Amino acid sequence: MQTAIIYARYSSDRQTEQSIEGQLRVCQEYAERNNITIVDIYIDRAMTGTNDNRPAFQKMLKDSDKKAWDIVLVYKLDRFSRDKYEMAIHRRTLRNNGVKIVSAMENIPDTPEGVILEALLEGISHYYSLELSQKVRRGMKENRRKGYYCGGPIPFGYKKDGKLLVINENEANIVRYIFNEFANGRLVVDLTKELNDKGITNKGVRFARNTLYKILKNTIYSGTYILGNEKFDNMYPRIINQELFNTVQSKIEKNKYGKHKPDVCYLLKFKVKCGYCGSRVNSESGTSQKGDVKRYYKCSSKKNVTNCKRKAIRKEVLEDIVVDTLLNTMSNDMIDYISKQVLILHEKKIHDDTVLNILLNDYNLIDKQINNLVDAIANGISTSSTKERLEKLEEEKLNLSNKIAIEKSKEKMRLTQNDIIKFMRNAIKKSPQTLIDLLVREVVLYEDKVEIYINYTDNKTPDDQNHQAFCFYTTTTVKNIATSKFSNNSEPKKYTISLYI
Repeated sequence: MQTAIIYARYSSDRQTEQSIEGQLRVCQEYAERNNITIVDIYIDRAMTGTNDNRPAFQKMLKDSDKKAWDIVLVYKLDRFSRDKYEMAIHRRTLRNNGVKIVSAMENIPDTPEGVILEALLEGISHYYSLELSQKVRRGMKENRRKGYYCGGPIPFGYKKDGKLLVINENEANIVRYIFNEFANGRLVVDLTKELNDKGITNKGVRFARNTLYKILKNTIYSGTYILGNEKFDNMYPRIINQELFNTVQSKIEKNKYGKHKPDVCYLLKFKVKCGYCGSRVNSESGTSQKGDVKRYYKCSSKKNVTNCKRKAIRKEVLEDIVVDTLLNTMSNDMIDYISKQVLILHEKKIHDDTVLNILLNDYNLIDKQINNLVDAIANGISTSSTKERLEKLEEEKLNLSNKIAIEKSKEKMRLTQNDIIKFMRNAIKKSPQTLIDLLVREVVLYEDKVEIYINYTDNKTPDDQNHQAFCFYTTTTVKNIATSKFSNNSEPKKYTISLYI
């Protein structure tokens, strides 16, 4: 018998403890139907799924190292994570510990087609999460245009008055003093000491050097709030004039030193392993004698332990090999076949009305409770708690009504095979990162050979005959400019590319 733990989560967006109870009930029923023993439960309450900074989630990942259970059972995949990149990383962590993620509601089979459907569902969940975030940002932008305060810590120098921020004159005088003194040559360290010695605090907290620098660089004190590429001139009343602000910024700029390095994206991060010793191939960088930064993929094992002979390979070389191979071999027939299999699973999921039935049952139960309370009030049994309970039930009923409408609308939002093909082709054309995220399961690296394993396969090694039947071989020659650091001669480097589909 397989063992499993249940992971449940609800966000803070009008969801309640009842959401957890529903998730646990569905997961436990699924476990009973499939002869799975539940050994533990991990719950994150009022935590977003757009990042993995969740206490119970992190504890669950750490406990998986003990290999005491086989399955992480979730209500839906978006309860595990709404971020497809973190989903891929943590799925790999669990897989390395012999644990797989199972969705109780999405009925994803353990087949080649299921891998593609799962990737599609994760992509859609990621899309809806971004869309919701976009709607929230749009609403906040409208409030900012009206000059309304949109929440968060109130900056030093201001106070709240209804929906607006107004000047707190006592604090504003300190802000003006800080700007004027700095413009006249005072050092931040001396200003900080002076304010603290006088017992002046920042909302009850002693001033620090960083606090003063944040005040001096904050455009709101000149009346302008900058968010991204937009400026809002009616949110924060002006405390200092623009000329003084510009003078202070000029002095700060002259005192700056150093610069930040731009982030570098490794397309194959967490997907490459060494073909000789099996260790993970990590990113690495070095500097040439001319001062140029070179970036590589390099086997993480220590040579004196494993005697591994896989040398580092330039980042650009390996990424170009993988991307070019995928683009050249993703034929129309292959995309057509995969899309048909995904469509079969999607249609099966559409016809599964389990979610709708659960929502309808919960709706009817709450409706009955509301009717009982209304009857009690009509009979003269009325207290403040009775009215409060009625209001809460009415809110839950409205929330369930919205969810039922969404579930019913799914029938009208069916995917067609053309939709799936369009999704795959757009993903391929959009960016190399999207192409790799969607298709590549693993890249195995040798000194003269690269094996690329596509998600659309159950096979773990190329030894299986069925696997070999879907294997495409090609040979590519990499230019000297990319490989001169890895050989003792100037001959072009040749790699045999094996793509397993």
